[in-house]
Amino acid sequence: MLVCPKCQSKNQDTNKFCQRCGTSLTQKPCHECGTEVPVNAETCHNCGALTGTIFWAIIAQEPDELPSPVDSPELPADLTLNEPQITNNEPQTEDEPITQPLSPLNSSNVPDGTKEEENQDHTSEPQSGTIYLDSQQRYQLLEPQKSPEAATSEEQHYILAGRVLDTQPFQESLLDVLVQNEQAESDWDELIPAMAQPYFLGEEYWPTLPKIHDAWKQDGEAVVLLEDRSQRQMIVDLWKHEDIEMAQILYWLIQMTQLWEVLEPFHCRQSLLEITNLRVDEDGVLTLQCLYPEPKDQQLTLEDLGQMWQQLFSQSQRTQLTALKEVFQQLSSNEIRNVDELRSRLQEIAEPQPSPEIETTPNDLSPQEDLAIEPIRFELPEEPPTVIPPKAFGNDDHPSNENDYDSLQTEILPMELSSLIDAGDTDIGNQREHNEDSFGIQTTVKKLENPQGRTVEARGLYILCDGMGGHSAGEVASAIAVETLKDYFQQNWYDQFPTEETMREAVLQANEAIYDENQKNASSGSGRMGTTLVVILVANTKVAIAHVGDSRLYQVTRKEGLKQVTVDHEVGQREIQRGVEPAIAYSRPDAYQLTQALGPRNEEFVNPDVQFLEVNEDTLFLLCSDGLSDNDLVEKYWQTYLTPLISSRANLERGVQELIDLANAHNGHDNITAVLVRLKVRPDMRRQRLF
Repeated sequence: MLVCPKCQSKNQDTNKFCQRCGTSLTQKPCHECGTEVPVNAETCHNCGALTGTIFWAIIAQEPDELPSPVDSPELPADLTLNEPQITNNEPQTEDEPITQPLSPLNSSNVPDGTKEEENQDHTSEPQSGTIYLDSQQRYQLLEPQKSPEAATSEEQHYILAGRVLDTQPFQESLLDVLVQNEQAESDWDELIPAMAQPYFLGEEYWPTLPKIHDAWKQDGEAVVLLEDRSQRQMIVDLWKHEDIEMAQILYWLIQMTQLWEVLEPFHCRQSLLEITNLRVDEDGVLTLQCLYPEPKDQQLTLEDLGQMWQQLFSQSQRTQLTALKEVFQQLSSNEIRNVDELRSRLQEIAEPQPSPEIETTPNDLSPQEDLAIEPIRFELPEEPPTVIPPKAFGNDDHPSNENDYDSLQTEILPMELSSLIDAGDTDIGNQREHNEDSFGIQTTVKKLENPQGRTVEARGLYILCDGMGGHSAGEVASAIAVETLKDYFQQNWYDQFPTEETMREAVLQANEAIYDENQKNASSGSGRMGTTLVVILVANTKVAIAHVGDSRLYQVTRKEGLKQVTVDHEVGQREIQRGVEPAIAYSRPDAYQLTQALGPRNEEFVNPDVQFLEVNEDTLFLLCSDGLSDNDLVEKYWQTYLTPLISSRANLERGVQELIDLANAHNGHDNITAVLVRLKVRPDMRRQRLF
């Protein structure tokens, strides 16, 4: 089945357009120039931008394993796993899928990269010589390369690794089908290679670990497709730059320590010992390109990790900190014997010192709200991943849940804001004659740079209102609320972050402005205009939230996923809070009726919910009206439409438009408004004791 990229509806494989929304299933717009390009094209024929869907493929003979590299004290200059090269040679005379076991290929055995020609049906036709990984000719091998073999393996198993182009990107993968059909574990074992098992950890620990796209067994070979990270910068190259703060490097070391313990039960700690496997994404997050199994004849220890760290510093040619030198020496001499001791030593080095510029207690906030920074928890799941239980390699059984790894947690360095980006838009929808929604955005960003580093200070005000449907002049009410709140915070938000009392007063003033307008016009009953409200204030990493009605705030992070921050003020939720079962509460005919809104009644009937948050990791906030949130649309599609927007490379304006298109395709009965706010954070370099 073909999954529509716009509305996510399933279509027959022969369809050229989505039966539900009409979106093309054979072409897509180039993200750089907007030209329509075939979905199976690698690059845009107009501007040359990469438009294809690329994955990283690992192909192994069975019995299958993850690639196990040859140990080497120095970084091999021609390590092929991460930097594949292709030698130009005469191509084969005809297309042929790989249906026989691969022979140990060198780059000279691989045909030259093929150019694609566009057919009349707007798909690209590969020239002869194209190699596919599968008999369905979906995954086209772009840059195959032989990876180092396992030095300790009793049998000689070769590994191929390289980039592949998905020529049918809207087609469901084998893994998607298996998950949807809830196949038994015996079916998984028969269809999915063992070397794919640990990659399901990526669902829990992405973006550090790569996500798996597909995997299968074929003619004595095992194939795994991962997100492509081969083009990311290697951490050793980044460390050479003097503008990379030492505190950032220390943060990466702490992350490696966390991963050492996470990967131990799955026998994949070798992944942290391969320098070229350590990559950094565009947001400065430590990531692994793939997973390596541990050598069967060698017991890895923290001494190995310490030696790798020494090698990193040696190759980066950076001066080591005195405190870190001591840690490396203690690792080499086996004085630090376990992860807890190592983590403790690194945390001591990273321990923040009190600064006169930073208040140690949030005394400008409500006493009920403690904004102390919560440590990010790096925990193993209490149960195996829900898709398929991860299995250890070799003959060892995977660890049981009785192990104490599920209690693993590590405090991180204090974080500071590195960027604040936002976007918003509104749409009338498919059925309404006018738009009663309104929104407002006010942002101030200051960048300070000096020889000691670069800092960002930002504050933002984000307001979204949904004029009450069925009431006259709902668009007037929503506009009044937005302007009143803008004026209020412009006059009352100076140095100190707003308190709960300040937030409540702002909402009540907006209510009063609309209420007075109703009274002036002598409106009554359904003729009284009103609006819902959700508003957030951002000051660096602090966030204040207030809401009335059923407009919502969602929070999305890589570690925690999607969270609905606000609770709708409606009859159904009121009954649930009184102890009624949700199914019974929402069986009422008035379940979705609002229990409060701004404007229809005076302040005695308005009680806004106010919350405070502290952002400790990259976060995306979504403010939206019910035209987007109805029918659990956000809950169904957040992984596709929201998670990618956490990345610095994602365009929020395009993301907002895609959300509106999604809502029009699935809802469309109401006005649609969305505001996206992305906060990026990094370790606070000003608060580290590094010397």
